[in-house]
Amino acid sequence: MKLSSALLSSLLLATGSAFTPTKQMRTTLSSSLNMASVQTVLAREILDSRGNPTVEVEITTEDGMFRASVPSGASTGAYEAVELRDGGDRYLGKGVLKAVSNVNDILGPAVKGMDVVDQQGIDDAMLALDGTPNKANMGANAILGISLAVSKAGAAAKKVPLYQHFADLAGNDLKQFTMPIPCFNVINGGSHAGNKLAFQEYFVIPSGAKSFAEAMQIGCEVYHTLGKIIKAKFGGDATLIGDEGGFAPPCDNREGCELIMEAIKKAGYEGKCTIGLDVAASEFKVKGEDGYDLDFKYDGNVITGAELGDLYQSLAADFPIVTVEDPFDEDDWKSWSDFTTKNSEKFQVVGDDLTVTNIEKIGRAIEENSCTCLLLKVNQIGSVSESIAAVKMAKQAGWGVMTSHRSGETEDTYIADLAVGLCTGQIKTGAPCRSERLAKYNQLLRIEEELGAENTVFAGEGFRTTAWMG
Repeated sequence: MKLSSALLSSLLLATGSAFTPTKQMRTTLSSSLNMASVQTVLAREILDSRGNPTVEVEITTEDGMFRASVPSGASTGAYEAVELRDGGDRYLGKGVLKAVSNVNDILGPAVKGMDVVDQQGIDDAMLALDGTPNKANMGANAILGISLAVSKAGAAAKKVPLYQHFADLAGNDLKQFTMPIPCFNVINGGSHAGNKLAFQEYFVIPSGAKSFAEAMQIGCEVYHTLGKIIKAKFGGDATLIGDEGGFAPPCDNREGCELIMEAIKKAGYEGKCTIGLDVAASEFKVKGEDGYDLDFKYDGNVITGAELGDLYQSLAADFPIVTVEDPFDEDDWKSWSDFTTKNSEKFQVVGDDLTVTNIEKIGRAIEENSCTCLLLKVNQIGSVSESIAAVKMAKQAGWGVMTSHRSGETEDTYIADLAVGLCTGQIKTGAPCRSERLAKYNQLLRIEEELGAENTVFAGEGFRTTAWMG
């Protein structure tokens, strides 16, 4: 049962006028007095941005109904939590009716009656029911659907925005929220496009912007300018877009950087933008060899891990590259460590397939100096609580954190609030194109406006070293 604000005030006054509760104490007390319990849980099968099935969950409490949907990746790491699929002929084997059933018949009844503010307790209860290290029984997509919906219900119970609730769950009591710098995926390759390009994503990063709103303007103008340049050079077909809204021109690895630099200059933002790469090298690693096939979609052009590292260094010497994600295969730990040791001061090295938002993998990467940034993908690990633990471990090690979407997205905007609440300082959620991508960017515009300049800091050029939380 909820207690009124008047009763809350009376309880505080009863402690004596000399007593001033801390923010943590106020949050804890307020949470306990505003308990809302899970009344019903309903899952269904919906479609993601690629037209493949995914899980959506609705939770009802005294405060109403709260809905969340689960994204899906195309280039997925081998060590990600299990995304439960049905197999068979229906939806070409990609159905999620089993995961939906696990929510409706097992997980939902188990969490019924629990306090939605107790995110950790609910997540732990579901993990115990699953009983595997990678959520193979219930499915990470089933567990995460409930976990995300619970977080929204928890925010409503406390009558705070979702980003504030995420901040509270993480112990983030900083006075100002950090608005993340957007990393716009403007050129697609790898598994996200049908061109010859091996590297999966090329980012435009408006490092010189002074606010998130200005960064959005810069990114949009550069993106549209890039489209015109590509059309003039390669024809209209080259401006067809990949899974995340980026263009897919028939260019090589160096030409991708050259095209972006030309667009930045022509749009009038030279010196205000930098470049990032998501290589997704696990996609073109030659199994059983120290080899990476840069023409893996066509004829074959195999180079060693050391030679691939030299290629990145060559590109970074010629272009303003500030972040390189998944430069090597998820099991090629030596190449990661050698590369990070050489280049960590020059640019950010991001672990995605290597770390899979998993504290055990992150711990090893910290110990072996394998990377300097965590890519935060909530569906890689499968719960809000575990995601927050991963972010805290990464930040304690001095890493950066980049919040990320997946290539198979939904209209759910929770990662925008997550990036602000956990002050990650960086977010990638595609090009400024396609509604499922822009939904996240638009939510960040709303958050920045709601908070106001006095309550926000824009990460900008300092995105690698945003303030520590907790």
